[in-house]
Order: sequence, then structure tokens, then C-alpha cells
Amino acid sequence: MPLHIPPAPAPALRSILTALSSATAVRDAPTASLRAHQGPLSPDHPLPVHVWDDISQAGPPRTRLAGWRFLVRGGERALATAEARLTADGWTFSRFCDGPYVVATERALQQAESLAAPYQPRLLSVPELYMLTLWLHHDITADGADGMPAPGDLLVPLAPAPPGIAPHLPQRLADLLPRLARRLAPTPLLREPA
Repeated sequence: MPLHIPPAPAPALRSILTALSSATAVRDAPTASLRAHQGPLSPDHPLPVHVWDDISQAGPPRTRLAGWRFLVRGGERALATAEARLTADGWTFSRFCDGPYVVATERALQQAESLAAPYQPRLLSVPELYMLTLWLHHDITADGADGMPAPGDLLVPLAPAPPGIAPHLPQRLADLLPRLARRLAPTPLLREPA
């Protein structure tokens, strides 16, 4: 089933296009792949980035929108990501990034395309675990900027994933949540014998 990618806010997209068309912004980017690329660059697959602030709390997960992330394509391949953040003055370009999450995001999106059910893709960051997942939301008509993970949604942990969490394995939120909670549980201190 095809993914139903939510449209990014027009000002967020404009901020990314402006950054990509700026020779200075690309030349000064901390991403070697962008600096080395010859030819046009284009934003692709805009995904809302939600942050799961306190995974250890009881009750349903609460998230907040942190920005929009675009894959940056040079030809046929993703070279980096570009992020737009909402500020007091509106949407603005935030940064270019490269690293393993670029390839992992592209791979997870390809995996999701082959699933039987339609989904709306989003990114869900779990800062407490230094973890990023592709969040496949079941409501394809929802506003990508709103909403909370639902029990039937799928999460695809991106590589590198925390120890004990299999990367690129789509899992229902209800199945993954207990493993995440265990990863966050405090480790009891060992006492020395008296």
C-alpha cells in the first residue's frame, strides 16, 4: 500500500528550499555528502518530527511536534536531511544532518511501502533512549502535526537502535512500549557486603 505522506507547512518547505538554494548554507553544512555533491538538490518525503518527552510516565504516550524533516536528494539517492523548526517568527530552516539515520529512514520508508495496510509516516524521537523511529500512523487523513501514538500504530526503530531493540522491525506500539520502559527502568545499585 502506498504511504500517505502528510503535506509540510508551506513556510517550512520554503525555508528548506531557500537553504538548499543557498550556496553558502550548503557549502558550510556539516554534511560532507552535501558539500561534495555536484548538481541540484531537492527536498523529498517531508515527515513531521514528534518528540516523546517522558516515556517513563504512566498512561498513554504524549508527544509534541518538534519540526519537519525532509530527505535531501541529489539525483536518485538521499544524501542528508534538512530540518525546519517552528519559532516565534514562524517556520525557519534549522539544520542539515547526515549519518546513519538518513539511510535508515529511507530504508524504513521502503519497508513501509510494502505493508498491506495504508499508513501515514511520521518520525518519533525518544530522546531518553537516543532513539528515532518511523511512526506509521493508522489514520491516513490525520493532520501530521497532531496526534498521539495509538495502540494499533506501528513503530519501526531506525538503526542504530538501543540495545535490546531490533532495528527495522515494525512493531505495534503496545508491543514495543514494555521493552522501552524496561530500557528506562533504573538499575538497582549493587551493595557491597557488610
